[in-house]
Amino acid sequence: MTADGLAVKLDAAQKPSDPIGQKTTYAAVSGQNCLRETASLEALAGLRCSQHMAKIFGHSLWILVLTLLTQVGGVAWLLALWSKHRLVVFAVLYVALSASMLWIAPLFGRHALSCFEDGPLQVQNPLYCVLNRTYVSPDINAILVEAADTMAEQYPGTVTLVLDGSFPLFDGFPLLPHLSHDDGNKVDLAFYYAEGGSYLPGQARSPIGYFAFEEGPTPCGPAWLTLRWNMTWLQPMLPKYDLEPERLRALLRVLADDARVGKVLIEPHLLERLDVASPKFRFQGCRAARHDDHIHLQL
Repeated sequence: MTADGLAVKLDAAQKPSDPIGQKTTYAAVSGQNCLRETASLEALAGLRCSQHMAKIFGHSLWILVLTLLTQVGGVAWLLALWSKHRLVVFAVLYVALSASMLWIAPLFGRHALSCFEDGPLQVQNPLYCVLNRTYVSPDINAILVEAADTMAEQYPGTVTLVLDGSFPLFDGFPLLPHLSHDDGNKVDLAFYYAEGGSYLPGQARSPIGYFAFEEGPTPCGPAWLTLRWNMTWLQPMLPKYDLEPERLRALLRVLADDARVGKVLIEPHLLERLDVASPKFRFQGCRAARHDDHIHLQL
């Protein structure tokens, strides 16, 4: 062994060990690891919390949407959240709650229009029944039945189609997008249509009876924050049926002559086209939905 090597070994042997330094280093490393683990746990907890809040927000939003669309759907979804088979339980609860409205709604002064009627008065689309939008007061129900019967007597085979009425419960509960269908005393009727000069029983130009507009002069210009939707993009997609003026004119006169009817909303250009007039016929204004695709009737 060389003298230099021997000197290095002697020098190393003479250096005392540093247990305090080793412990300090170990503590520092352990502290850093602990901080990393704590940060990881906090990040994981934050992620889980965010996911939980997102679920709560999503369910709350869905409950709101179902309530606004059907009135009882939000309750059905809320109850179904406790089940693993959520969709099945929701469907069962929704059907049960909707069916129960047939007996509960009369307590609120509402009557459900028949969704299976095959006579002169029919609901235009089963969707209105599914969404609980066919409830009306007894007076409105009587007006509809009598008007439809009168039309069928004057024009055999005529079918009068009902669109939106009201929800089964609570005055003041909005039936979106309508501004006033909130108490069972308002209802919408579809127009009568013809093709090639022949009346089309039980037919409407739109799958839901709305938004198939009859064009004509209007005092309303473009505006923001309005429900007067023109839906120009939709019109070419709809059937090119003609308005059946004779039946529509007769229906308007029947409604005008009924003392229980307080107001009928329809666009002025259609009144001029049909040559009918009554103090009960009103223009709904430029902020409300157009009424040259349906008739709005109220007490």
